[in-house]
This record gives sequence, C-alpha cells and structure tokens, in this order.
Amino acid sequence: MTTASHPEKKVPGLLALDPLSPCRVCPRNCGVDRRAGEKGFCGLDDRIHLAWAGRHHGEEPCFSGTGGVANLFFTSCNLACVYCQNHQISQGGVGGVVSAGEFADLALSLEGQGAHFLGLVTPSPQVFAIAPALELARARGLSLPVICNTSAYDSPEALRRLDGLVDVYLPDVKYADDALSLRYSNAPGYVEASRAAILEMHRQVGDMVLDPETGLARRGLWVRHLVLPGGAAGTWENLCFLALEVSPRLGLSIMAQYAPLHRAGLFPEIARPVTAREYEEAVTMARDLGFAHILVQDLESSPENAVPDFTDKERPFTNF
Repeated sequence: MTTASHPEKKVPGLLALDPLSPCRVCPRNCGVDRRAGEKGFCGLDDRIHLAWAGRHHGEEPCFSGTGGVANLFFTSCNLACVYCQNHQISQGGVGGVVSAGEFADLALSLEGQGAHFLGLVTPSPQVFAIAPALELARARGLSLPVICNTSAYDSPEALRRLDGLVDVYLPDVKYADDALSLRYSNAPGYVEASRAAILEMHRQVGDMVLDPETGLARRGLWVRHLVLPGGAAGTWENLCFLALEVSPRLGLSIMAQYAPLHRAGLFPEIARPVTAREYEEAVTMARDLGFAHILVQDLESSPENAVPDFTDKERPFTNF
C-alpha cells in the first residue's frame, strides 16, 4: 500500500511577509496597514519622508573629519522624547516625500560635495522604504560608507534589512528602566528592545575600527549615551550591558548636551541641566569599565548651541 506524499506547507518568515501591512517595523508593532494609508504611532505611510539633507560637521570627529557627514534627517520618530532637540521633525511633521530615485540623486550629490559618510538620521520607521533607495544609490555609483543613527528602539528583523548596506551603526542608548522610558519617551519595553537591537547591530558591523592614519571610522558600532538629570538614563546599568554583553571595543560617546527643551519643563525632576558631578561620574563609569574608545564633551559649552532650527531649510545647524 502506498501513501500519496503531500509537500509540507511552508509558513513564510517575518521578512517574507510585507512588514508594513500590518506594520511591525519597530517594537511598537502597531499593526496598521501603512500600504493602505493607515497611520500608527509614527504617522507615516510607506514612502520616504525627508526633513533635511546636507553636510553636517557636528558629529563625532571620527565621522565629521574635515568634510563632514552628508546627513539625511528623516521625518518622524518611533519615540516621543519630551526633551527632544529635534522635535520639529521628530514630532512636528516637518518634511516632505521623496522618491527612491530622488533619494539616490541626493545621496550622490552630497557625496560630490566632499562628505566622508552618508548619515541616515532616525530612519527606523522608514527602513523598508529607505533600504531599496539606498540600494539604488549604490547601483548608480554611491561609494560613501553609511552611518545609521537610531534611538535603538528598533526591531532586529528591520535591522536585518540593512545588513550589508550599513558600515557604522550609531545608536543612542537612553534608559535602563522601562518606567522611565515610558514616562519620558512613550516607549514601552525600551530596555529589552534596545538591547536586542544593539546586539544585532554589533553582529552586523562588529567592534569599532578606526583608520590609523586619518582617524576616521572604517566600520563598527559606536554608541551614544545622553546623561540625564538624577540618573534617569540608567548610566551604570547601560554601560555594564555594553561592556559585558556587547563589547568594550565599541565606540562610546558620553554626551553632556542635555537641556530641558520641548516639554521637559513639565517634568520637575528633569527640568534642569546635568550637573558637572553627574557628568563626571558617568565618564568615570565608562573609564572603569575599560571601553577602548570614549568621547567626552565639554560641559561648559551651552547645550542650546547644538539645537537645530529645521524651519531654516538652508542652514538649520547655525553652529556647525
């Protein structure tokens, strides 16, 4: 007696499905149909929404060098930080739609101006529109290495869409307490999500490698950590995670530029600048954990100097 064989039914994996319908691009998993125009937390459809593009000289020296970074600042964000210095574009909707072809042309034009890197700033909600546009730019001759700058509130599945397209990941690590991530950034489950994302980033690009002659980055993971008043950023816990579970050979910026901007004044505990003692303690923690690359900032410089005005389409960064 013979039995007819039936092929096993295969269930497609996450990336084999359309990640925008229903949307599960980031840890929020809003589930809206962005292809049909439904909007979730980020308020975006399935197109590229760009707020500003140009050469920027205010990044870390290993990225800015002498030619700056050709940064593309994308509209919207999947966080809603009450102290966001870019709230005009992250929460205010400033920006417009560009096609994949326009994205590629813009990237090539910026490369021709002498920038060292192409920077993708807050691309998280738009990864699945940006990735094919970046592939098109590569096909047309783009040779700049790519920096991906995110809040680390990313899904590993979405980051895998960028595997092979990104040379340097530049995430912010914001919190070690989900209650605070919810209070200040409306980001449920931030801690677990951000750590899973950073591990995936490190899997893709590895430790930070700098060119011994120019000092410019070649490839790797560089993490930013903004010190918040009263220890709200969970500095020790986050730095221990990075040093012990990721790698002490990643790059690390301990950022002093917090200012109670946007809606931060509504939260008394963070409605003040960071003190010199708070910042120095954070730097000491990083040094004690043995990170190979640590960048510190001058606490005496005014944090407001780093705040852009994206209503100025020509020169939003007046100090860089």
